[in-house]
Amino acid sequence: MAKLSLFERRRRRVRTALKARSGQNPRPRLSIHRSGRHIYAQVIDDSNGHTVAAASTLDKDVRGKAGATSEAAADVGKRVAALATKAGVTQVVFDRGGFLFHGRVKALADAAREGGLEF
Repeated sequence: MAKLSLFERRRRRVRTALKARSGQNPRPRLSIHRSGRHIYAQVIDDSNGHTVAAASTLDKDVRGKAGATSEAAADVGKRVAALATKAGVTQVVFDRGGFLFHGRVKALADAAREGGLEF
């Protein structure tokens, strides 16, 4: 078996912990993906297998033209929180994938909390 990268090891550890915690009362998952230029967030209801809300820096009216900033990530966090709240979701679990919790990922998470999501 091939050796896993550090990113893949973190990703598996995070997903395993999320599955273990969900138990009998599964919450929707706020999933984050960060690329060099953009950041994407979506609230996924795994029990039904569909996306409840999604936002990214690719959306036309995200603040600023550069997608790779903490301000743009915070704007995405506020947007996804507003869309999820509108869909009736207030409690989620935060799935950061294999990404470290700092910088743009942290800015998105903090803005989503301010926007009304609990995690």
